[in-house]
Amino acid sequence: MVETPTADSPAEPDISHVNPADEKTWFGHPRQLARLFSTEMWERFGFYGMRALLTLYLTQHFLFGDRAATGLYGGYTALVYLTPLIGGYLADQFLGSKRAVKFGAILMSIGYFVLCFGGQTATPYAKIDGQRYEVSIEKTAAGEQRYVLDQGHKQLIKGNDDGSITLSENGQTVRTIAKGGFESEADRSPFYVMVMLIALSMVSVGNGFFKPNISTMVGELYRPGDSRRDAGFTIFYMGINLGSMLSQALCPWLAVAVGWWAGFGLAAIGMLFSWALIALDGGKLDGIGEPPAKAATGRQQILIYLGAICVVPLFYLLYINLMAAEPAPAGSGLLGYVASLSLMGKLLFGTFLIGVPAILVWSFFAGDRREFQMMLAAMVLIVFNVVFWTLFEQAGSSLTLFADRNTNLSIFGWFTMTAGQTQSFNALFIVLLAPLMSVMWGALGKRGLEPSIPVKFGIALVAVGCGFLFLVWGANWADDSFKVSVWWIAGLYFIHSFAELCISPVGLSMITKLSIARIVGMMMGVWFLSISVAQYVAGVIAQFASVETVGGQVTNLKVSLDTYLQVFTLISEWAIGLGVVLLVLSWPLKRWMHGVK
Repeated sequence: MVETPTADSPAEPDISHVNPADEKTWFGHPRQLARLFSTEMWERFGFYGMRALLTLYLTQHFLFGDRAATGLYGGYTALVYLTPLIGGYLADQFLGSKRAVKFGAILMSIGYFVLCFGGQTATPYAKIDGQRYEVSIEKTAAGEQRYVLDQGHKQLIKGNDDGSITLSENGQTVRTIAKGGFESEADRSPFYVMVMLIALSMVSVGNGFFKPNISTMVGELYRPGDSRRDAGFTIFYMGINLGSMLSQALCPWLAVAVGWWAGFGLAAIGMLFSWALIALDGGKLDGIGEPPAKAATGRQQILIYLGAICVVPLFYLLYINLMAAEPAPAGSGLLGYVASLSLMGKLLFGTFLIGVPAILVWSFFAGDRREFQMMLAAMVLIVFNVVFWTLFEQAGSSLTLFADRNTNLSIFGWFTMTAGQTQSFNALFIVLLAPLMSVMWGALGKRGLEPSIPVKFGIALVAVGCGFLFLVWGANWADDSFKVSVWWIAGLYFIHSFAELCISPVGLSMITKLSIARIVGMMMGVWFLSISVAQYVAGVIAQFASVETVGGQVTNLKVSLDTYLQVFTLISEWAIGLGVVLLVLSWPLKRWMHGVK
C-alpha cells in the first residue's frame, strides 16, 4: 500500500509553541502521538476496508465487466493520490492542518455511508448476435449457474477454451456461439450508479484534505533535529498498517455474511472514530496543526469548504467520462491509444510527461552542475517509482479478482477467507517485516553495506516481479477446478511487502534531499503525481486481465486462469527487466546523488 509519511518534509511549519516532547511522553514520544496514531489507524481502517470491497462490489453488485470495473478502480485510486497536492497547499496557506483533517474526515465518513445505499443487485442479460436474452441465476450445490432464457427454455451458459460460448439444455448442446458473438450486459439503476460515483468523489476529495495533513501534524510534535522523529513516524506507519489489516479482514467478511452495506458501513464507522479523535480532542492537540499566521477568515474558510464540495460533481463527471471511454481500435498505434484515453488519463499523463522534462530543463539553467545531477537522479527514480506502484497496486483489482475466481480460499479446512480478505496479507506482512528490515538495514549500515537508494528501488522492482512469478509457478499445482491454493497468493504478498519496504519508506525523504531547495514543494507534488499516474496505469494493466463474465461470474475458469497467468507473467518479466536496468544505473545515479542517503 502506498504510504509516504512526510518525516523529512522541509515544508513542515516551524514550531513556536511549547514543545510537547518536553512534557509527558508515550513510549518516549510526545503523548499527542498516541492520538494521531489512533486517528490515522481508524482513517486507514475505513479507507482500506472500502478499498478491499470496491472491485468486487463493482463486478458482483453492479455487474460491471472487468474492463469497466478495474478502469474505474484505477481512476478512483488515481484521484485519491492526486488530491493531497491541493489539500496540503490549502492547509499550509489558509486552514491549518487540524481544520483540514477534520473536514476531510467528515467528508470521507459521509462518502462511505453513501456507499451503503447501492440499491438492488443489477439484473444480467445477454446479447447474442445483437439480440437480447434474459439471464437467470440459480444457486446449486456446486455454486451459482447462469442460464439464458429463450422462449421458456433454460440454456446453461458455458465458456469454451477458444473463447466461444456453448448453450446447453438437459446436457445436450443447443447452440455454440463464436467468440465475440456473446455479450454480457446488465440492467442497473442509473440513480444508484450515480450515488456510488458521488460517494467515490466525496472520498477522493476528503482524502485530499486528510492524508497529507495528518502526517504534517505528526511532524510538528518534534523540534527540528529531534532524533526521535524517524522513530515517531515508524510508530505512526504501524498504525496505518494495523488499521488496514483489521479492516481488510472484517469489512469483506461482513459484506459476505450480512451484505455490502454492512461492509461499507463498518468502514464508515471507522472513519467516524477517526473524526471524533481529532475533532473532540479535549484540548490535547492545542498548538498542533494550527492555522498559519495569515490564516483564512471564517468566511474565507467557508468558501474553501464550499469550493471543495463543488469539486465533487466535477470528479463525478470525470468518472462518467472514464466509464464511457472505449478501447483504441486495433492497429491504431500509440496516437490512437492516447486519443482513446479518458479525460482523466490525458490530464495525468500530459501533466507528468510535460512536467518532468520541463523541471529538468529549468534545473539545468537555474542550478549548478551538482544540483542538476541530483535533480536528474530524483527524476529517474520517480519514473521507476511509477513502474513499481503500477504493478504493486494490482492488489485491489486483478489480484482480488484472481482470488475470487481462481483461488481456493480455504485455510487448513478450518474456515474460508473471502477474496477481499486476501488484501490483509500485505498489511500483516508489513507489520511483521518492518522491524526486521529496520534492524537489517541498521546492521548493514554499521558495516558500510547498506544498499544505496537506487539499489533499493531496483531490488523492489525485481521483487515485485518475482512475487507475480511465484504465483504463476504455484499455478502448476492448480486443482481440477482451476484454482490455486490461497498460500500462493499469501506468498506473493509476502514478497511484495518486502519490496514495498525497500521503496516506500525512503520516497519523500529522498525527494526532499535531492531537490533544489527553491522547488522542493513542487518536487513533492511530482512525487505524488507519479503515484497517481501509477494508480491510473494499474487500472489499465488490470484491464488486460479482463475475462468474460455473465452476471459477475466467469464463464470458463480455465480461460480465466490462463488469462491471469499470461498477464502476470508478462508484467513480472517487465518488472524484473526494468529492475535490472535500474540496478545497472545505480552506479551513475549514486554519483549524481552526491552523498545523499
